[in-house]
Amino acid sequence: MKYELAEWSPKIEVGLPAIDTQHRQLFDLAATFHGNGDQIRVLTSLAMLTEYVKVHFREEEEMMAACGYPGLEAHRRLHGEFRRMLFELFENAKQMTLDEIADEVKFLINGWFYQHILVADFAYVPSVKAMTANPPATDAG
Repeated sequence: MKYELAEWSPKIEVGLPAIDTQHRQLFDLAATFHGNGDQIRVLTSLAMLTEYVKVHFREEEEMMAACGYPGLEAHRRLHGEFRRMLFELFENAKQMTLDEIADEVKFLINGWFYQHILVADFAYVPSVKAMTANPPATDAG
């Protein structure tokens, strides 16, 4: 699938401050990839990006589970697809030029991930906000 590459913008803020901050940091990390520098620095940045994505997806999935979001399994599959693409890039990076790695990271974050926020992430926000507005009752007794 062909994605148009987009930069971070307020139009992809979902209205959940912790998630918006994490999304913005992913875009900021992606912006550090360019064709200059050395292979070690680029691979280190790629490892940081991979770790950051893992933490972000886990926190997002825990939040969806806590509010009983019905699309959680489908959303998990999308996260799995992204993790697989990132893992493949990490595996292939040693045989790629720095420009090729930078282009691939831009595709993943500024293309795939941007669309993921606009569609999949915006879909779960109402469930999370509803839970926040009406937390489950606890037995006080």
